[in-house]
Amino acid sequence: MVLSDRDIKAAIAEKRIVITPQPDFRTQLGTCSIDLRLGNVFRVFNHSSYPYIDPSKKDYTSEITKKVIVKNGKDFIMQPGDFALAATLERVKIPDNMMGRLEGRSSLGRIGIVVHSTASIFDAGWDGNCVLELGNLGRMAVKLTPGMRICAMSFEELSSPAEVPYSKKKDAKYKTQKEPLESKFHEEK
Repeated sequence: MVLSDRDIKAAIAEKRIVITPQPDFRTQLGTCSIDLRLGNVFRVFNHSSYPYIDPSKKDYTSEITKKVIVKNGKDFIMQPGDFALAATLERVKIPDNMMGRLEGRSSLGRIGIVVHSTASIFDAGWDGNCVLELGNLGRMAVKLTPGMRICAMSFEELSSPAEVPYSKKKDAKYKTQKEPLESKFHEEK
């Protein structure tokens, strides 16, 4: 069952869902989701380092990506065809009996911005800043401003609490991440 606006507010008030900093319900709460804002840390790709990416190769992504920190009052410009990782300003902690689903905002999609390429599900027990897989599918550059509402997260109750929530998995690759991390595909077993 998807939580409604009143259920989301109650879950946050009861600290079953923890969002830090606390969202402004007047501007961030939808009928069945909460808008999350864009942080100021990005990870961009250095296309000239390698001719291609081999996801199975031991970690070399630190050589083909670089971290970009956008200073206060500045913007991040996404050129047509660009891809970058970013993270939400908010840290989200999901209880063991719920999952989160992240969706891009329609207003950004209408100007070519894809907020997540594939990873829309946040497992029961998730705790961290949500990483966004940003793409500009349009033909014009788009200015993204840290602090802007970039995506919406909805919450769904599970039929029972997860036996091993994400926060308790020993091999969880991205737990408690605070900023966009490189792919850890090579760590999969």
